[in-house]
Amino acid sequence: MTLFLVSVLGGVITLGSYKLFMEKGAKKPLANTKTTTPIFSNTNYTNAKLGALEQTDFSEAAEKTIHTVVHVKNVTTSNGSPTLQDLFYGRMAKRQQLGTGSGVIISPDGYIITNNHVIDGSEALSVTLNDNRTFNAKIIGTDPKTDIALLKIETDDVLPYTTFADSDQAKIGEWVLAVGNPFNLTSTVTAGIISAKSRDLSDNKSQSFIQTDAAVNPGNSGGALVNTNGDLIGINTAISSQTGSYIGYSFAVPSNIAKKVVQDIMEYGNVQNGILGVTGGALTGNSIDEFGESQGFYISEVEENSGADQAGLKPGDIIKKLDYTEINKFSDLSGYLATKRPNDMVNVEFIRNGSVKTLPVTLLKNNSYIIQGIAKINNATDKDLEKFKLNYGVKIAKLNDTNALNLKKYGISEGQIITKLNDKTIKSVDDVKAIIEAKHNSEPLRFEVVNQNGETERFYFR
Repeated sequence: MTLFLVSVLGGVITLGSYKLFMEKGAKKPLANTKTTTPIFSNTNYTNAKLGALEQTDFSEAAEKTIHTVVHVKNVTTSNGSPTLQDLFYGRMAKRQQLGTGSGVIISPDGYIITNNHVIDGSEALSVTLNDNRTFNAKIIGTDPKTDIALLKIETDDVLPYTTFADSDQAKIGEWVLAVGNPFNLTSTVTAGIISAKSRDLSDNKSQSFIQTDAAVNPGNSGGALVNTNGDLIGINTAISSQTGSYIGYSFAVPSNIAKKVVQDIMEYGNVQNGILGVTGGALTGNSIDEFGESQGFYISEVEENSGADQAGLKPGDIIKKLDYTEINKFSDLSGYLATKRPNDMVNVEFIRNGSVKTLPVTLLKNNSYIIQGIAKINNATDKDLEKFKLNYGVKIAKLNDTNALNLKKYGISEGQIITKLNDKTIKSVDDVKAIIEAKHNSEPLRFEVVNQNGETERFYFR
């Protein structure tokens, strides 16, 4: 009882001291000061959609796809380490190397799409189906630029095959399955979402990958990336990793690009590229002060006689859309054009002097080619050839900036016509490209050029 009274008395003394000393010196608040309570927005979301996602079943898409994905085995021969006998007899030991990857059957009669790097340099190719049957395969065609190759196996059976989806309609956040056959065991399935689109991993800004977080490892190269319906939206191609193994991101060639490449190979024997005819670069956040735009493709130069030139596009225009595809960066532009052929028409929406305009542009065949260290060349027009009284040749459009002075000293100048290269007649830039790509690195380039005076000159470059 005594302890209780002492406690009560202590509390009374403490409260009285606070009232006497603290409240006496306290300032009164200003009359218009108000205490506000933060207002937070509410939602009627009931997580029913989340529940549906948790119950998502990929089994139907997986079952539809696994029988269309194959194991690809690539046998190559390479030089081994030299032995004392090799040095004495002047020979090099040869040894076989085995590479593996995946592929996707795209027709009932045995056409298979895979990555070019899976079959590059092969001397023998075999394909193992998901039911463990093995077939020899032949290469129908390849496109190193997009890393796509088309194979064919011969069988009397009707094979299961995958159907192409429209990869332009794929959405970021959409569920996808990555299906491959990396170990020749049977097909393996992993799941994830589309993390991004139009990703470029190259130095020359020419790629346009679908990025996903579905687990993909090196043996999955050439396998299928499918949507939840089991339709093909990409060919798994690359991973971004310091270790060479999957760490969270993988990349696929969009199905629209892959489909166009294999159709070109089957119909023409090579890939037909439709060229817009502009050069420039993507806008950045720093561009908004200068152009009033932070996204889009800024045209710095329009190629003479290109589709863009004929349609009326000009340097300074900012491309915002091709047809219904938004162009925010260069890989958006290059990715969309990679699905088009010469003579296809695209509607180009662009900004000029603050106004939005649209022009139809007919894509043309590639009109130019860069000979490294020497010059950019263009297909010669009828007017160019008439000027020099020639029936064939390509025009030197622009000399290499670094070597321009030296080239001019040797009598090479812009506007001249190249008629032969390495003793072969030149009729187009495609001829030049084929000759340069076929020559050995140590082989010189021999040019036959007609100058402005109509005189034929010959030059050699190493």
